[in-house]
Amino acid sequence: MSVGGGTVGGMTRIDKKPGGVSTAVSVRGLVKHYGETKALDGVDLEVREGTVMGVLGPNGAGKTTLVRILSTLLAPDSGEAVVAGYDVVRQPRQLRRVIGLTGQYASVDEKLPGWENLYLIGRLLDLPQKDARARADELLERFSLTEAARRPASTYSGGMRRRLDLAASMIGRPAVLFLDEPTTGLDPRTRNEVWDEVKTMVGDGVTVLLTTQYMEEAEQLASELTVVDRGKVIAGGGIEELKAKVGGRTLRIRPADALQLRPLAGYLDDLGITGLATTTVDTETGTLLVPVLSDEQLTAIVGAVTAQGVTLASITTELPSLDEVFLSLTGHRASAPRDPAPTDAREEVAV
Repeated sequence: MSVGGGTVGGMTRIDKKPGGVSTAVSVRGLVKHYGETKALDGVDLEVREGTVMGVLGPNGAGKTTLVRILSTLLAPDSGEAVVAGYDVVRQPRQLRRVIGLTGQYASVDEKLPGWENLYLIGRLLDLPQKDARARADELLERFSLTEAARRPASTYSGGMRRRLDLAASMIGRPAVLFLDEPTTGLDPRTRNEVWDEVKTMVGDGVTVLLTTQYMEEAEQLASELTVVDRGKVIAGGGIEELKAKVGGRTLRIRPADALQLRPLAGYLDDLGITGLATTTVDTETGTLLVPVLSDEQLTAIVGAVTAQGVTLASITTELPSLDEVFLSLTGHRASAPRDPAPTDAREEVAV
């Protein structure tokens, strides 16, 4: 569902930093309590204009609370947050006109047809009737919902309702779009369709803050990541940067002769170059997987293979998967978001 969207006076406020770098979202020391539970504990966050910031974290980490505060649905206990140049506490009315929000669960009016859902939101955003009609038609076409435009949303599939929800968040041409686990419960095909639409939005200049527990989704969409756990930011940066911080590369060696796989694995293990780690033989791909913790270790392994006179078809290094990074940072594996729709009360305490 759309919180708002669009521009004020034809202009969208975005703070400019020295050097021409624009900041769409700036958060400093954000704190929020639910009774004894500290949902946010001094969160700092910065999102550059026209990028996707992925916010990762296990259930209860504070992701939804962060989105609710930034979209003016919840007041922080302390700290400050500025979105598209507007303070979320002091200027909520102005801010709601330049943001969009799609929550974990589609929140369109299921009694109304898809077209009327979008037209109604356009009118609520003060679009003239003609513009609201045109915008509804445009977005239904863009999200492949034109054929279902006059059907009640209750007859839509889950994927169609999610696309309608995204379209609703785009009615006012928001400068910043908040996506809180937007592909929860979707099948892989529909998830890919949603990803394509998000990429199109970013290409149009929209800034996106995305919360997700799908590691593939983060890799597909996000240019930068922030990892939160127990209400605190515990890591941040580009995907490859985070992988490098966690450390632990894998050296993938593929001999030209597959018969040399096991003898070479035994040789490397006997040398003790890999420390306590064991070389793994992947017979399906014809490669050896060797854990590498340092450049010196990498050089020693390559030198040992070369000394054996083994002809290599290929040799590559791989950083840890994003799921492995998540596990290393939080101590939890990423889990799929829960599917049952929350009640209003449960939404209020979802952190």
